[in-house]
Amino acid sequence: MLLTTGQAAEELGCAVTTFRRLVRAGLLPGLSHRGVRVMAPLEVVQAVGARNRAPLEQLDVREVAVLRVDAAQRVQEPDRDWIGFAASLTPEELLKALRGWWRCDAAGVAAGGVLPVTLAGYVVAVLTGLSRWEKNEYGRHAFPDAVLAGYVTDLTRPTKHLTAPAARDRAVADLLLGTRLASHSGGAIAYVPTGSAAN
Repeated sequence: MLLTTGQAAEELGCAVTTFRRLVRAGLLPGLSHRGVRVMAPLEVVQAVGARNRAPLEQLDVREVAVLRVDAAQRVQEPDRDWIGFAASLTPEELLKALRGWWRCDAAGVAAGGVLPVTLAGYVVAVLTGLSRWEKNEYGRHAFPDAVLAGYVTDLTRPTKHLTAPAARDRAVADLLLGTRLASHSGGAIAYVPTGSAAN
């Protein structure tokens, strides 16, 4: 059975624009096109809806920052061609697209040790290596030593690519990728309590 984007959004309990972000990011397999309409298999939508909540309580910190992104868009910047997330980007392109510049509490981001990247409320990538940051003239921060610990190319299973050199970073990426992580913020960065007993 195939669903329209409106039916799929209703099945997931989200806005149509939210579901379309997943489509544009290339995270859903088996989509078909009927003219300008995108159709999604019911089982794909149900698999996305069944994703588990991110187990943040397993992290050894009280709070983590969350980077909230949209589907990737081309930009004309000296150090990158894309901003946002798409499953089709290479790891090198993804890292450049995700590691800055944002208005944030840079020390707070660094203290969390890990930066889950969410699109439409799902963790699609994980950054580590956040201990050093830079600030530009607009008050925005970037993390030049950030490491892409992992990312997903299919949200239904999910299909994870663990790319960090360090085993600890790969493990945290494996823990978080493909999970649901709700966050609320007026900007790109949100701060979410983990529920951990860490000091």
